[in-house]
Amino acid sequence: MTDLFLSAGRGPQECAWALGRLLSRLEADAARHRLVATRVETVPGERPGTWRSVLLRITGAGAETFAAGWTGTLCWQAASPYRPGHGRKNWYVTARPHRAEVVDTPFREADVAFTPCRTGGPGGQHRNKASTAVRATHRPSGHVVVVDTERHLHLNRRIAVDLLRRRVAEDDEAARRAGTAARRRIHDDLIRGDPVRLERP
Repeated sequence: MTDLFLSAGRGPQECAWALGRLLSRLEADAARHRLVATRVETVPGERPGTWRSVLLRITGAGAETFAAGWTGTLCWQAASPYRPGHGRKNWYVTARPHRAEVVDTPFREADVAFTPCRTGGPGGQHRNKASTAVRATHRPSGHVVVVDTERHLHLNRRIAVDLLRRRVAEDDEAARRAGTAARRRIHDDLIRGDPVRLERP
């Protein structure tokens, strides 16, 4: 399995149109190679059948090799369907390998290690003599929290689990933002000219 991110960059609407044509060509080529191409994420263009970007997942034997043949600058060579008489006929799209982030990390309380401990500070004799505070470690992520807000160990354990669950969710959100930023950079990195593939109607 491999993921391929196709982008029309910051080009005119013809580039989004070209991406649509190239995408259909790529999907047909994948089918001929007995591969499955699935559109994981799409951003449509201004007109029907056009795309600003598409994240494509290719699965099957030889998916990586196949994707490599479609990686780089792609060119759709045809007259503009929107501006009759326009001289330009080469419309460029970029295709790059792009790993989709896993953004829904499963959280299991069984993955949390608890250690009772004592903490200093105000809270009365009971708080200072008994180990009612808890140190909780989420083993898969390495996150550690210490909770001593309650006078009972089981309540502090519950708060610790909630804090760790929130931190794992924050990690997932950070991964989503990083993926979005990486795709945005690809939009800006489109190189026009010297395509690895030139396709025509």
